[in-house]
Amino acid sequence: MAQADTFEFPAFYSFPPFFSPQPSTTTEHARRSKWSSLILAYCRQKKLWKLTLVDAIDTDLFWNKTINKRVSLADAKEIINAMRKEGRAEWLGGKKDSDSKEVAWIYWRTPEEWAGLIYDWVDETGQKNVVLTLYELTESEATMSQEFHGMDPDLLQRAMGVLVKRGKAQVFGQEDEQGVKFF
Repeated sequence: MAQADTFEFPAFYSFPPFFSPQPSTTTEHARRSKWSSLILAYCRQKKLWKLTLVDAIDTDLFWNKTINKRVSLADAKEIINAMRKEGRAEWLGGKKDSDSKEVAWIYWRTPEEWAGLIYDWVDETGQKNVVLTLYELTESEATMSQEFHGMDPDLLQRAMGVLVKRGKAQVFGQEDEQGVKFF
């Protein structure tokens, strides 16, 4: 049985052409789609909110040492660009091109999806109209079983922004001591 932190790669991860761009547009599109699914599943299981590509290409995500194949940095950027077009990644800094980009948000759940998940938890646990700190939301024992436990603070801010815009929450306080009240 695999350990909880061990990721089980799909069979296509052992197929050498998976690691190189393909000349056929149809094949390349399918390859990038599989990469997108793989990256999302990997990041979800490892609770990675963003990837620094320069570092990530040296990990097992982009480098299959068993078959000695790895994705190039340029190809990894193109894969992330394809994910960006589908709303599943975003370059930090907000620029759309990948030429100077090296760090990307990986949205295995979008900020909107996180907002819904957090709001549902607040509702289910009877914490509407209660002030919670952002730290409590992501680091307390009460949220340990929740997927958003340990969430990157910047991504949490984005999710809270969605709830504020929907009129379902109010965020207040200083940057390092923010609280939120859900309605």
